[in-house]
Amino acid sequence: MQAGVDEVGRGCLAGPVVAAAVVLFNEVEGLKDSKQLTPIKRNRLCDEILENGITGIGISSNVEVDEINIHQASLLAMERAISNLEIKPSNIFVDGKFGLNIDIPNHPIIGGDKKCFLISAASIVAKVYRDNFMHEMDIEYPGFNFSKHKGYPTAEHLNLIKEFGPSKIHRMTFKGVK
Repeated sequence: MQAGVDEVGRGCLAGPVVAAAVVLFNEVEGLKDSKQLTPIKRNRLCDEILENGITGIGISSNVEVDEINIHQASLLAMERAISNLEIKPSNIFVDGKFGLNIDIPNHPIIGGDKKCFLISAASIVAKVYRDNFMHEMDIEYPGFNFSKHKGYPTAEHLNLIKEFGPSKIHRMTFKGVK
C-alpha cells in the first residue's frame, strides 16, 4: 500500500506548517496540486479523498518553526502525518527534494504535487485543514484577517502586523514579522 505526503504553509508568516499523508483505496477524479484548485473544488475533492482513503495529519507549530527552522519543521510535520496514518504504508511518495527520516521506504519527487496523484491528494487535504485552522484563528485574532490571506505575506497582512504587532501565532523569526 502506497501513500503520498505533502505540506502547506512554508511561506506563511503566521500559523503552523500542516502536512497530510494519504492512502487511497478508490480512484478520485480531478486530483491536482491544491494551489491550482478553487476553494470550492478543493473542499469537494477533500471530502472525496476522506471518503475513499485514509489520512494522517501532522503539524509543526509556529513556535517549532522558529525553534528548528522552516525546512526541519516541514519534514517533521510530514513525518508526523505518516505516523498518524491508521496503517503503515509500504512505500511513500514525498513532495520535494528531501526524503524523510523514517523506517518506511520513501521517495522524494520534486514538483510531486503535480506529478503524483497521491501527493496531490495529500496537498489538497493539508491545504483544506490549514485553511480551516486559519479561519478559526481569524475568530481568535480578528484584527489580522487570517481568513483572507491565510497567514501568507500579502501587503495587507504586512500592514496589519505593522499596525497591531505580531500575534501569538506569528513566526517571530520570519522577515516581515521580526
